Amino acid sequence: MTQDKYEKMNEQIIGQTQAHQPGIEAKMVPEPIFDDKDYKGSGKLDGKVALITGGDSGIGRAVAVAFAKEGANVAISYLDEHKDAEDTIRCIQSYGVQALKIATDISKPESGKELIKKVLHEFGKINIVVNNAGKQFPQQNFLDISNNQLHETFETNIYSIFYLVKSALPHLSSGDVIINTSSITAYNGSPGLIDYSASKGAITALTRSLALNLAKKKIRVNAVAPGPIWTPLIPATFDKQKVEEHGEDTPMARRGQPAEVAPAYVFLASNDSSYMSGQTIHVDGADFTTS
Repeated sequence: MTQDKYEKMNEQIIGQTQAHQPGIEAKMVPEPIFDDKDYKGSGKLDGKVALITGGDSGIGRAVAVAFAKEGANVAISYLDEHKDAEDTIRCIQSYGVQALKIATDISKPESGKELIKKVLHEFGKINIVVNNAGKQFPQQNFLDISNNQLHETFETNIYSIFYLVKSALPHLSSGDVIINTSSITAYNGSPGLIDYSASKGAITALTRSLALNLAKKKIRVNAVAPGPIWTPLIPATFDKQKVEEHGEDTPMARRGQPAEVAPAYVFLASNDSSYMSGQTIHVDGADFTTS
């Protein structure tokens, strides 16, 4: 799919909102591009098993589909977006691999054990862990960030990674990988998403530290830091005007599509990135003023 087609899609997006996070992809107008038909798999992940949190929609869905194209069996976790999850499973299976969906709240300490147990029961192993699920709650006034909001943001965005990695690590071995979803806000900051930005900064630091810790075990840990991407989290977070203007302030003057981010995860999951660990790939429409 050419960049022109992505730009044309961007022009079709109108202001819209959703009442609850993390949002429903099936309700977006137009729905995000998650499966780039021009992207052809080449067996980079044949025989691998991947687990992707927040894999039912948005970036997680696009990554799940790209992994499937590369030959991986894929498990996705999600909160309660059952239709989105079912649609994603059907798309994964259409590429001839196995798929598993698991509804769980990843912010709970027991969720990591539950996810790994189910993945191992279904597939017998795990090779790729993608920590992708997240939440954000805009507050223009710092004093309006309640303790409950702060806890919910960190429990979902960063604590969940500790829970899942601790459960997955005993089952990972040489050549396996962990990929975390950071954000442009971890580098550029965001005056209206302070707690979210802080949680994403923590993910970046965790990625670097865990990479050093696991280097001798030959388990690589990297991250992707997306800029403004058209996912359900956007209409579930902002008002109609902000949704319509989303991404216009990037040098490319548009938001990105999930299918434009997914190849970065394929690169980090495959042997193509065998000499990379502790690094972050920025997919942000050239908005690298401070990154």
